[in-house]
Amino acid sequence: MQIKEVRPLTFFYHSVRTTVAGLTAQTGVVAKDLYREAAALGLDVTGPLCWQYVNFDPTPGAEFTLQIALPVAEAKADYAGKFAFQRTGPFRCLSAVHEGDWTQLPGTYQKLFGSFTAENLRPTGLNREVFLTVNFTDPAANVTEVQIGVA
Repeated sequence: MQIKEVRPLTFFYHSVRTTVAGLTAQTGVVAKDLYREAAALGLDVTGPLCWQYVNFDPTPGAEFTLQIALPVAEAKADYAGKFAFQRTGPFRCLSAVHEGDWTQLPGTYQKLFGSFTAENLRPTGLNREVFLTVNFTDPAANVTEVQIGVA
């Protein structure tokens, strides 16, 4: 677990309002479409797939914004497709690497949020999951960096 600052990124992304129960429906399908569209546009993908949660609320039924994003070298100013571009600012976060099945991610979040008081941190409402290794046939091999925005 560490506090770090992620430098600004350019995201090529899909945005959707969803709930915790709706997250599974977003797995895989959108990412494939993002990669296809990025290739068709000749975009240089510069990092792993990222899920960015805006004003995340784990309360059952509560909606939040999920942005499924690919970091790319630069935005296409004339793009008018089904996805969008966004330049992020610097992102100060509390970060931890989660190794294993995504069903166990809540435990990683609990550990991170549990250290907020000791570290005198406040959440910003912006969280990210960076999918370093994705293995649908052996979920125990997944490696995900969890980043919780902090002030």
